[in-house]
Amino acid sequence: MPYYVYITTNPGKTTLYIGMTNELSKRLNEHYENRGDPETFAGRYYCYKLIYYEAYKTFQKAIEREKELKKWRREKKETLIDSGNPNWEFLNYKDDFRVGRI
Repeated sequence: MPYYVYITTNPGKTTLYIGMTNELSKRLNEHYENRGDPETFAGRYYCYKLIYYEAYKTFQKAIEREKELKKWRREKKETLIDSGNPNWEFLNYKDDFRVGRI
């Protein structure tokens, strides 16, 4: 079972959220359901639009990568997103995610 490190943004692409999950579609649905919820960061800032993800074979590798990305400055995160999704297309409903690695 793959584990995913992912980046979501709000519809205006002004805020980034980084997370990790083993069920990407389910987690994205949860972010969508929680939009506007002031109790969570992703909800408060409407970060439910997937713009980047990476897949890993182990939980440990995924959690290490998530922690690494969370420490990065915004500019470095933008460069990473641009490398696989230069137009910052919303990938939530794509059949073939084109970014990331395993």
